[in-house]
Amino acid sequence: MRHPPRSVLLAVAGSVALIAGATWPVVTAQGAAPLCTVEYSVTGQWDAGFQGAVRITNNSTALSSWTLTFDFASGQKVTQGWNATWSQSGTTVTAVNESYNGALGTGASVSAGFLASRSGTNAVPTAFQLNGTTCNVDSGSTPTPTATATPTPTPTGPPDGGGAPPALHVAGNRLVDAGGTAHRLLGVNRSGGEFMCVQGRGIWDGPVDDAAIGAIAGWKADTVRIPLNEECWLGLSNVKPEYGGAHYVDAVKDLVARVEAHGMTPVLELHWTQGQYTGNSAGCTDVHATCQKPMPDQQYAPAFWSSVAGTFKNDPAVVFDLFNEPYPDRATATTTQAWQCWRDGGTCPGIGYEVAGMQDLVDAVRAAGARNVILAGGLAYSNDLSQWLTHRPTDPTGNLAAAYHVYNFNSCASESCWNSTLVPVAAQVPLVAGEIGENTCSHGFVDQVMKWFDDHGLSYLGWTWNTWDCSSGPSLISGYDGTPTAYGTGLRDHLRALNG
Repeated sequence: MRHPPRSVLLAVAGSVALIAGATWPVVTAQGAAPLCTVEYSVTGQWDAGFQGAVRITNNSTALSSWTLTFDFASGQKVTQGWNATWSQSGTTVTAVNESYNGALGTGASVSAGFLASRSGTNAVPTAFQLNGTTCNVDSGSTPTPTATATPTPTPTGPPDGGGAPPALHVAGNRLVDAGGTAHRLLGVNRSGGEFMCVQGRGIWDGPVDDAAIGAIAGWKADTVRIPLNEECWLGLSNVKPEYGGAHYVDAVKDLVARVEAHGMTPVLELHWTQGQYTGNSAGCTDVHATCQKPMPDQQYAPAFWSSVAGTFKNDPAVVFDLFNEPYPDRATATTTQAWQCWRDGGTCPGIGYEVAGMQDLVDAVRAAGARNVILAGGLAYSNDLSQWLTHRPTDPTGNLAAAYHVYNFNSCASESCWNSTLVPVAAQVPLVAGEIGENTCSHGFVDQVMKWFDDHGLSYLGWTWNTWDCSSGPSLISGYDGTPTAYGTGLRDHLRALNG
């Protein structure tokens, strides 16, 4: 989707065996109440890794900040986490509160989660310390291990602030979880990360704290698509240091963790890229990543995806969307040239910079060792999938899906077009409408889109969870507490009816 003017904005796969919701033994005391308690659980497990969670309860005086430590005994290694800053030295794991959850009053609890690698057994930690105080035991007593629950697999609940998002892979023409159950991506876009940083105004447009992400989950969304900027991720010199490089990467990792903590799937998408383009339908004349370009650039886009894939390759819940809205068809003389440019990149007619094709980007992701599901949008701002099957990139993992965007003002915005061009694609690969929307400040068109996609078992995400004017955005909300616009009411009510 093209953005409003700045003044308006002010403007792992394979043989994964997942065990969801298993609660494992917790050390408890025989006697007086402990000063703090920690419940440790393994919420998902596969051949080379697992997902874990801790729930910390403070039974002593109120804390303004907290640090939890425990030791792994079987060579496990934390790779990333959420709702805390996680680190590991040797066998000792440390989790330090985030800025938004440091206060822990008497009797209050906080939860945090993590992903970790493992080999062989997955022994459960038996001792925990909160700010140096041993938990789960009375002062002066000896901890006695007692199991509080039997490790029984239970299904993950709906996106309501709990549970883990599914580890996804492609099976035929469906996205499925680790158990083989079909899963649709139904949710929203959260714009901001593609433009705020390169404009020198921050990283996100509006709050992305736990309450703000919880409001998205409150709509019963199960997916959040997060547009990104390659210059900001890579920390190029034209981006302010405080908004680029490690600061930007950490902000994205934190947002992904919060989305997952609310049980939702994060979709990371390359939105704005480098490359000077002044031809038909140019969004800007700038060489920098300050607008939508017709295709990603060879200079930086593969490096972006190599880095993103390397960062999230151990998290099979994260989906990668290669490039927002390709439009080489506006630059080239023929449709055949446009589709060849789309897949193969290189020197494309009408585009004055070296292009990275979809195959280049798939290769960059897979070379980084990531097996995550990949989405690839077609021509005409991802509104044209007519030759997607003919030109689809080769993916050695088989985890490739088609992305599609549709607004009421697009060329392919009718059931007849969807029946003729989308149905053949959806018969062979998963199809995700990464953006749906309309500029009418109403929801008659998206209602029609959602019904057709529901009838065909397909995925869709509304544009966008930002408080812009609904006719220039279009925007789903008027407040980050989840108050919908007249347009957003349609998506909210529909998701709640489906998943409520």
